[in-house]
Amino acid sequence: MAADDLLSRRFEQQRPQLRAVAYRMLGSVADAEDAVQNAWVRLSRVEPDEIANLGGWLTTVVAREALHLLRSRRRRREELVDTATSLPDPVVSTAEGDDPEQQALLADSVSLALLVVLESLTPAERVAFVLHDMFDLPFDEVARLVDRTPAAARQLASRARRRVRGAEPPTPDENGTAQRAVVDAFYAAANAGNFTALVRLLDPDVVFRADYGPERPPAVHRGAETVARQARASRGAEIHPVLVNGLPGVVAARSGRPVSLMAFTVVAGRIVEIDGIRDTDRVRRLTAGVVPFSG
Repeated sequence: MAADDLLSRRFEQQRPQLRAVAYRMLGSVADAEDAVQNAWVRLSRVEPDEIANLGGWLTTVVAREALHLLRSRRRRREELVDTATSLPDPVVSTAEGDDPEQQALLADSVSLALLVVLESLTPAERVAFVLHDMFDLPFDEVARLVDRTPAAARQLASRARRRVRGAEPPTPDENGTAQRAVVDAFYAAANAGNFTALVRLLDPDVVFRADYGPERPPAVHRGAETVARQARASRGAEIHPVLVNGLPGVVAARSGRPVSLMAFTVVAGRIVEIDGIRDTDRVRRLTAGVVPFSG
């Protein structure tokens, strides 16, 4: 086997792990793919024999790419008057969850709600937390990536851990079938205009985060009655069940065109969180190949 072919095969063996690292750092499948591809470009320019630990070397390269992008994003946000941020890109798969590539990306389960929390961290905090707490990278290696001492890197991860725990998303019910049944009942009640049934299916303190795209700022709606009124307003759409970062979700369409992507967190038989993307261009991109659209 040619040396280039062997190197390519070794890289492909590392790709699932690299995508998982990059996705948790960046909250975007497209950006994660770009970071991984840039790592391959870097690898193709060095002598493989000089790399003692290929997996570790590639993880470091991907982490540096992610850190650079996170810092660029933060600078752009600081330049904006409206600092509200959109929801991260979720991983959308079929309702059966039978896509092995998507399963590998979410092997340790990272909810959309957790990604929202990670978005609140500084770039260095996020890198330290993801690499150490999620992927067990030693603080000596984390420190080199963020240009800090190992003690300072440990403090970054500790500070991030406290913030994550302070805003920890709820743990959903384990029974996926039961979760889906609650979501189905929610849409049945919405289509019937049954306000009372909707309120019963929602936790009193339910949170609905809505991302409308670049034309309108994101919004957060709280409380069962408020969210129930929002649900009744969207009745009559075509519903396509999907999984969104492993949780029950729905793509809603009208006349064959996608209008929204929703993810539901169900705890003790009630919906406690809803994350919705209502940017049709983004929904189409995120669901391409998962839900067939005619429009």
